[in-house]
Amino acid sequence: MLIRILLVLSYILWCCRFLIAPWKYFQLNANYFNQYRQLFSKLDMDLLIPEKWRLMQFVDQGPDQNNKQPKDYPIFIKPEWGQNSQGVCRIDSLLQLQQHRQNRPQNGPRYLIQEAAKGKREFEIFYIPGAITNQSAAIISVTETCNSSDELMPVNGIFNRDTYYQSCMSQLSVQQLQKIESLFSKIGDFRIARFCARADSLEALLDQQFSIVEINVYVPMPLILLTKSMTFKSKLTFVFTSMKQLALVTKDIPVSQVVKSIFFQKLQCARALKSNIKNEIS
Repeated sequence: MLIRILLVLSYILWCCRFLIAPWKYFQLNANYFNQYRQLFSKLDMDLLIPEKWRLMQFVDQGPDQNNKQPKDYPIFIKPEWGQNSQGVCRIDSLLQLQQHRQNRPQNGPRYLIQEAAKGKREFEIFYIPGAITNQSAAIISVTETCNSSDELMPVNGIFNRDTYYQSCMSQLSVQQLQKIESLFSKIGDFRIARFCARADSLEALLDQQFSIVEINVYVPMPLILLTKSMTFKSKLTFVFTSMKQLALVTKDIPVSQVVKSIFFQKLQCARALKSNIKNEIS
């Protein structure tokens, strides 16, 4: 919680320093906000991923519809929009899928079915591009999401007690980081993003042998700040450096960009998702 507060305060301070309205944060990736669906749709993000890195994914219509069925199991079911793995679950059989469909409220969010990635390890790439203002360099970090349980395909996230994070930065050279930046910066014109990719190793990731599970473009937390090996001083340095960069990127938003009402729409979506999860559990 302290780190999140520091991120927000640091961003606000840098925005004030550069004479930028801090609430413009919510316009950073507004070009990718689906006005019709009133959310950052995972389906829209999916279309931006090159086919060689893309997982099969489609809308699951619910219990009373003529649904497309997955070819293999396990699969993952996830809301069309969500954060911190809320509402995501692994399905290992047709029976489990049918039960999940029956337990969903009729007025709940739309769910997607996604095939399971074959990579054994999960990597999070946090990215802020270079700003035209001051000709600043990009910010990038690579963090591995690990799990202490015996599950082969757990649903990782901050609400999973078995999930923990390890920095990969010491294992990567400057040239390798530049290569990762080059690969992921081509997936959409995002001003801030966190990519979740699965690969068998860092070497496989660098060799482009990976699948992208998800792209978070709303309020992506730099997961490197959740690693235990990183000192608090190093975390503070990363916070201030990355938020300075984000403020500069915010300054680059063109005046001609259409302003969209994103914050309150996302707040409403988050409340609806939490309510839906509670109904499923009960």
